[in-house]
Amino acid sequence: MSPTHPEHEHRPAASLRTGPSGTLDEKSKLIVEELQADGRRSYAAIGKSVGLSEAAVRQRVARLVESGAVQIVAVTDPMQLGFARQAMLGIRVRGDIQAVADRLAEFEEIDYLVVTAGSYDLMAEVVCENDEQLFHLINNRIRTIDAVLSTETFMYLSLRKQQYDWGTR
Repeated sequence: MSPTHPEHEHRPAASLRTGPSGTLDEKSKLIVEELQADGRRSYAAIGKSVGLSEAAVRQRVARLVESGAVQIVAVTDPMQLGFARQAMLGIRVRGDIQAVADRLAEFEEIDYLVVTAGSYDLMAEVVCENDEQLFHLINNRIRTIDAVLSTETFMYLSLRKQQYDWGTR
C-alpha cells in the first residue's frame, strides 16, 4: 500500500485521531460501533465495513485500547459463574471522597464505582458469591473505612437490561 493511499496510517502508537472537540474521528467511531456489535469480528471484516485496510484497523484498535477509550472483554453472566448476589451500594463519605474511592477501587468484589452528586457520594456495584460474602464486604471492609459515614444496599432481584452497544452517537 502506498503512503499516499487515504487509508494508510502514519501515526505514533499512542496517538488517537480526534475531532474538533477531542472526540474520536468518524472512522474510529465506526470501528468502535463494529466492536460493540461483535468484539470478536476480524480486523479484515471491520476494515471492509468502515473503508480501511486490515492493518489500519489493527493499528486504530491498538491505539483505542492503549488510550483506554475501549476495552475488549467477554461480558459474563455472574450467576452462571457462581456469583449469586449482585447489589448496588450507595455510600456516604465525610472528607476526601476520592481517597475513599481509591480504596474501594482495590476491592475485587466491586466491578463498577462512580463518584456521584446527590444523596450518595459514591455508588458501587458489587458481585459476590452469596449474602454472607456481601455482608462481610459491607460490614467488615467498607464500613470500617474511617471516612465512610453510611451505606445503603440495593439488592438486584432481576436483571432486565444490560447493554453495551449504545454506539458512539
